[in-house]
Amino acid sequence: MSLKAGIVGLPNVGKSTLFNAITNSHVEAANYPFATISPNTGVVNVPDERLDFLSSLFNPKRTINATFEFYDIAGLVKGASKGEGLGNQFLGHIRECDAIVEVVRCFDSSEIIHVEESVDPKRDIETINLELAMADLATVEKRIAAVANKARVQKDKESIYEMSILTPLQELLSQGEPARKLSLKKEDYEYAFKNYHLLTLKPIIYVANVSGDDYMDLDNCKYLNIVKEIAAQEKSQVIPISCEIEYELSSLPKEERIEFLKSLGASESGLDKVIKAVYKLLNLSTFFTVGEDECRAWTFKNGMSAPECAGIIHTDFEKGFIKAEVYSYEDIHTYKSETALKEAGKLRMEGKTYEMKDGDVVFFRFNV
Repeated sequence: MSLKAGIVGLPNVGKSTLFNAITNSHVEAANYPFATISPNTGVVNVPDERLDFLSSLFNPKRTINATFEFYDIAGLVKGASKGEGLGNQFLGHIRECDAIVEVVRCFDSSEIIHVEESVDPKRDIETINLELAMADLATVEKRIAAVANKARVQKDKESIYEMSILTPLQELLSQGEPARKLSLKKEDYEYAFKNYHLLTLKPIIYVANVSGDDYMDLDNCKYLNIVKEIAAQEKSQVIPISCEIEYELSSLPKEERIEFLKSLGASESGLDKVIKAVYKLLNLSTFFTVGEDECRAWTFKNGMSAPECAGIIHTDFEKGFIKAEVYSYEDIHTYKSETALKEAGKLRMEGKTYEMKDGDVVFFRFNV
């Protein structure tokens, strides 16, 4: 299952530094706008302590984490929706992503130039929101032009339904507000998301890039508190991190990284929090397959059936699905072996209607 999150923000807010840290790669992170023109792609492991435990239990030849794809998208500027600063390319790259990670600069520095020559998280977020909203407004108005007459003159039911969604979207977007602020019924939201591909309907997480000093005293970081207020209004999540610290952490061996985190009073890195948060944001969960050859985590969308999840491994598994032998991670963690787990009656046989649960350990039986 290929899913992508786009890292966006104004130039010089820390996007590429964050991307370098996430993927432990070395894309260009120069101190000037448009250093990153094409989206750099990085595949990262989704950290999962459950897979670590299963691997220690089964001692397989290989362990494979679930993965997630991040795009480092070049900085947006004012006028991007009208093509300014290569804006059309950047907006197109965002459109290809399933979720948005918006990096907001929350630190002062005389050495790193801000494109607006001052640090103001509220202004920066409003700039991004406005450009994405204007791009979406153009999409909505184009659709309105195609269906308005059908709704008004021909009384076409489908067109009338569309206009009931498009009209409030047009009103909100014309104010520079993101479409996600509109209260829509679940079915209306799903219709709009599927058919209009609006940028501001994509789920979003704010990453507040704070200084190293502020990272040790987040409660008193004035810029972070501004981002939190804005995110609360949108019902979005904020994750404060120091991109520079995270980049330093990513280059350390695992043991040294753990010690560094302990010295910061943290149990996990900010990057792990970002990766897990995006995973959750996209309504994703994990099931596991285990054995002597391989222990592996697989990504699935919540609500998928056992046959659909079998199809993630191989299409033949779904076509010839017979049943799934399933037990929970909690049970194997408690009983420590499959033999003990079976004796306790914790192994279940599930059919085609079974809805996979996060943490299920499964063996699919199929016949093609």
